[in-house]
Amino acid sequence: MTSSRRSLAGGLLLAFFVLGCFPNANALPAFARKYGLRCSACHESWPMLNYFGQKFKDNGYQLMNDRDAPIWQNPSYWPVTFRITPIWHRVSNDRALVDSGAGVNNAEKRIESSGFDLSGLDFHTGGTLEKNFSFYVLPSSNNAASFHFETVMGRLDNLWGSSWLNVKFGKFELDNLLSEKRILTLTGIGGIYQTYHFKPIGDGNFFGQIGDNQLGVEVMGHSADDRTRYSAALLSSVDGNVGLPFGANAYSGFFAASQAFDTGKLGVQRIGFYAMVGEAPVTFLTSSGAPIPGSGIGNKSFNREGFVGQFYLGPHFDLQVVTQHGWDSAWFGQGYGGGAPLNAAPGTTLPAGAQAPSWNGVLFEGHYVYRPQLIFIGRVEAERMSQQANTSTSTLPGSLGNLTTYTLGYRYNPFMTSRAGFAWHNEYAWMHQDLTSAFGNNINTSELLLGFDFDF
Repeated sequence: MTSSRRSLAGGLLLAFFVLGCFPNANALPAFARKYGLRCSACHESWPMLNYFGQKFKDNGYQLMNDRDAPIWQNPSYWPVTFRITPIWHRVSNDRALVDSGAGVNNAEKRIESSGFDLSGLDFHTGGTLEKNFSFYVLPSSNNAASFHFETVMGRLDNLWGSSWLNVKFGKFELDNLLSEKRILTLTGIGGIYQTYHFKPIGDGNFFGQIGDNQLGVEVMGHSADDRTRYSAALLSSVDGNVGLPFGANAYSGFFAASQAFDTGKLGVQRIGFYAMVGEAPVTFLTSSGAPIPGSGIGNKSFNREGFVGQFYLGPHFDLQVVTQHGWDSAWFGQGYGGGAPLNAAPGTTLPAGAQAPSWNGVLFEGHYVYRPQLIFIGRVEAERMSQQANTSTSTLPGSLGNLTTYTLGYRYNPFMTSRAGFAWHNEYAWMHQDLTSAFGNNINTSELLLGFDFDF
């Protein structure tokens, strides 16, 4: 731990020494080639959007001028960006279950490994098919080159000439102010927002994942200056999986709204709320004892409600805040849902003492933009159970599954042109979870990551 902190501190000091050796950052490749904008026009630090970048996205990747339609672009223009990250990282788990010998007397030991590695590959393409007809397609792979479609969506913009009515159809990111898809951190711990993905230990509901792209249709709108925004989406309860693998009649809704206001020299502040309300199956018809895909029935409900704030404290510092409450049906709390690991076959009853689990989460993420080339990142998240899935505290201690994470890092961009971008990324993340080891102990995991994050 001490060695890791020294390495991180050394890296930060080195960044300060080389700050003056490179030109200013310019633009993000895919849309910069179309409009000739600097990257700082849309990004606080790529890929995270600033206020203008959010407005550009809300307008359907348009500036609302005569250059929006592709017919006016150079025929050689192709709106494509590739992104991949070669890295070195060290990963540690202090409570891994290992065999002591001959398959008996298992024990918990620290497992630590380090080495050079790769991220997956993102292949972004998006923009306008015609003015007010926009699209986005993102084939994405893991680090073994196994591809899936992360995003595939078409959008009708400014229907009847109004910015208040836009319709999106396909697979897309939920319209939340703090975007996980534009997160600045890359480790396995810090590379997601734990608050968006948390569920109780043993819970079978993986449908209510706010950070995952979902399949459905969305209606959204905004004022001309983008200060007021709303969205409402109807989603299949499949967590973005194609082919209706669970139940054909299970749907979820996601709703969000926000309001921005100007505070003078401090900047534009924004506050908002979101809610995800849905149902998903816990009972599947079976064939030879195995659940039949798509046969899910017996839908049970779940919900997530949250507050989001984006606060700018001058030209260099901002703070993102999320608070969230989560609730799952007692059926999910007992491990049913998605056909695995448990199937509530017809006639199944809940065990005595079963109850609906609930929890609360909070996230604070701060950014210090020293200059457009260099941004420092700090985040803390805490997830706390308020009610376990069983009334017996001896069976499920009240703190079981409580989660705390800390993430620190910085990104340095020596350049960002309309053709390519490059970031030197350094990050350390640490996670603590209560009573979740095989022997009921607390688990601490950590990851230190250094890498070249580039797109072209």
